[in-house]
Amino acid sequence: MTKQHDFKQHANDTGSVEVQIAALTADIRNLTEHFKKFPHDKNGKRGLMIKVGQRSSFLKYLKRTNKAHYQQLVDRLEIR
Repeated sequence: MTKQHDFKQHANDTGSVEVQIAALTADIRNLTEHFKKFPHDKNGKRGLMIKVGQRSSFLKYLKRTNKAHYQQLVDRLEIR
């Protein structure tokens, strides 16, 4: 499994699109596992949907601005 720091552009990088997508992907995967145990957590599901929407927006931006980085990132994070 890849970590957010694998996507940093420089040592103090916390805000680049790649890092944010990696962080949101990790959160989404953690929440998905949480819902396997707690399927009735409605507030948590709302939070999950917000994170999915944010990641989708970042992915669209990256695809529009740098298609090569987009494809590499999607492959490394195994996002379909």
